[in-house]
Amino acid sequence: MSFETVLPIWESIQQRFYKLVKAIPENDLTLRLDSVSIISLVRHTAEAEFIFMEWFFGKSIPEGMKERMSGKPDPANAGKECLEELLELLSASNRNVIEAMRSLPQESWHKLVESPMGTSTPLEAIGRLMYHTGIHAGQISLIQKTAKSAHQ
Repeated sequence: MSFETVLPIWESIQQRFYKLVKAIPENDLTLRLDSVSIISLVRHTAEAEFIFMEWFFGKSIPEGMKERMSGKPDPANAGKECLEELLELLSASNRNVIEAMRSLPQESWHKLVESPMGTSTPLEAIGRLMYHTGIHAGQISLIQKTAKSAHQ
């Protein structure tokens, strides 16, 4: 496996997720099931991508992103984050992943890397991120269907 092999698969999944998020009506962003909102799932997906690139690819989280990734939403802005901001965060995390993958030497794709969540190769980490994105895409759809029908 190499960057040239992984990139088309990565881009396909990311484009599908971006399209899903872009189609969310702004009013739906705050829909939730229990404590999980659509906003939190989108933010979490992007944050996981930044974190995995740091852990498994050695790419530092870009300046200005750490503040946006505090893990705790700003109470003054809770529920007010707009779709445009979420889409920019997704775009930034995607660019970061592609840059990290592009700069990884071919021989490093299968080398084990220790991280706070255990040992994986960069290739396994990308696979986990793809799976992770799919899980959250399904959760977003479920929240939209369930939360909307509960309010009708």
